Amino acid sequence: MDHRDHVALIRGGVEGGGLEWIELGSGRGAFTLVLADLLGPAGRITSVDRDPAALRRQSATLAAAYPAIHIDYLVADFSRPLALESRDGVLMANSLHFSRDQAAVLQRVGALLRPGGRLVLVEYDTDRGNHWVPHPLSYRSWERLSREVGFRDTRLLVRRPGSGLAAIYSALSFGPEGRGQNRRCA
Repeated sequence: MDHRDHVALIRGGVEGGGLEWIELGSGRGAFTLVLADLLGPAGRITSVDRDPAALRRQSATLAAAYPAIHIDYLVADFSRPLALESRDGVLMANSLHFSRDQAAVLQRVGALLRPGGRLVLVEYDTDRGNHWVPHPLSYRSWERLSREVGFRDTRLLVRRPGSGLAAIYSALSFGPEGRGQNRRCA
């Protein structure tokens, strides 16, 4: 997959969803780059990953490509509470499958969203994992889990054939009612 594929996966969930986003499990920044493209210079991104070296590489790449956009880098494990202000959207691209207790993670993610906020998920469309993708979540399972933890109006954005493990999909869900409220989330 290349940059155009990444854009196609998340564009429908990001556009029109506000300018302040958090990316959880951003790695080297392939999808952070897409967020910067879609949000433009008025955007504000907080890029969260537990690997400081990956965030340094990401910072260098994005500073050269998008010097005007505001990007904060946070070395942290998103499966633990994060002291961040709530935002318009959260992107989790190929990151939720690293969490065993996905419901607990998603409860915290919901608290990071302002009212009406969006969660864009990119995931493998299978429920069978492997060493590299230990806990994937098929779209059917995502629909069920997102509803169970209080997300609303979940919809499939894009599904692409995959190589290896399974097809990949993106989905949009809206945050739980009454959550976020522009407060610090821990």
